[in-house]
Amino acid sequence: MTTLPPPDRPPHRPERRWLAALVVVLLIAIPAGYLVLSAYQSRESGKDKQRDAAATGLVWQWPSKVERRIYEVPIPKGSSYVAHYETNSWERSSFYVQFRTSKTKLETFLKEIGSDPSELREGQEGVSDRQADVVGWELDVPGRRYAGTTIERPGERPDLEITVDVTHEKRPRVYVVSTTEF
Repeated sequence: MTTLPPPDRPPHRPERRWLAALVVVLLIAIPAGYLVLSAYQSRESGKDKQRDAAATGLVWQWPSKVERRIYEVPIPKGSSYVAHYETNSWERSSFYVQFRTSKTKLETFLKEIGSDPSELREGQEGVSDRQADVVGWELDVPGRRYAGTTIERPGERPDLEITVDVTHEKRPRVYVVSTTEF
């Protein structure tokens, strides 16, 4: 009897379980983690919008960039005591903003909105009493000095009513009502 040579064994392949685990992590775990994070951020965004919509007065935080752009109210960087409120109806939307800034940044703000510091007239009404009542602004406090101006813009751009408390000249407090009509 002739003996056959032993059958050839397949080449040795090292086990790469760590590679399989890495592929699972990269293909499944990372996208799943991204979805969870995205859902959380979306939920938080919805809560912010819900809080703003439910507001019945000033919200003491910076308005969103979109709101500032739509209503053309460029709040200067470094401003403090920033608050805002928005009202909407079929015919008109108004955006109420207040902030405290420096004299230099007030001048820059006025130039950005198409005005000039010389257009602020002491004793002139910018924000009307009716508008001030909507958010509870008291713009006739005895012992304080106020200056105001109104900027009427053509077309669909919002009109601005501005009152500035100039009692503390280095840190004026600015009150703005931006109104757009449809």
